[in-house]
Amino acid sequence: MDRFAPLRARTIALVGLMGVGKSSVGRRLASALDLPFRDADTEVEQAAGRSIPDIFADLGEATFREGERRVIARLLDEPPHVLATGGGAFVNPQTRALLKAKSVTVWLKADLEVLARRLTRKDNRPLLHGKDPIAVLNEQAQARYPIYAEADIVVETTDSAHHVTVEQVLNALQAHLDGAAR
Repeated sequence: MDRFAPLRARTIALVGLMGVGKSSVGRRLASALDLPFRDADTEVEQAAGRSIPDIFADLGEATFREGERRVIARLLDEPPHVLATGGGAFVNPQTRALLKAKSVTVWLKADLEVLARRLTRKDNRPLLHGKDPIAVLNEQAQARYPIYAEADIVVETTDSAHHVTVEQVLNALQAHLDGAAR
């Protein structure tokens, strides 16, 4: 018996702050479940024909969020897959409603110090440009954590290897499914 078969019935959407591992954990989770993987940020860039930093710089965050909502709506109409969302996607009320209606939402939550360390390794985050990562993360956590808490499942991650987080997510999904079946 394939213990993961029931987990393939709906799209699994990963939400959380930037740097928490939605894309890297999502790829591995999709592989473990034998599902396709979609990264909302990559899909937005392909749809727009430009990078997210360029979209932010040229068109602003509001235009980016609207494009992100449309892309996520399209992705949620596809067969079940693992979807890594952008850090702000779940904050948009329309996008959040779509995700909650058409997927199982999983909030990946990690210590802000861990996230700040990860984020300083790359310079591709428009919301961090020229700012102190921990200050931005603290501000985002204040604003976004109450909203992320609306996710179906919360998985507290650490700075451990991605396969450990994938196993935590699989266990949480299984427990969620078992609870829903009762």
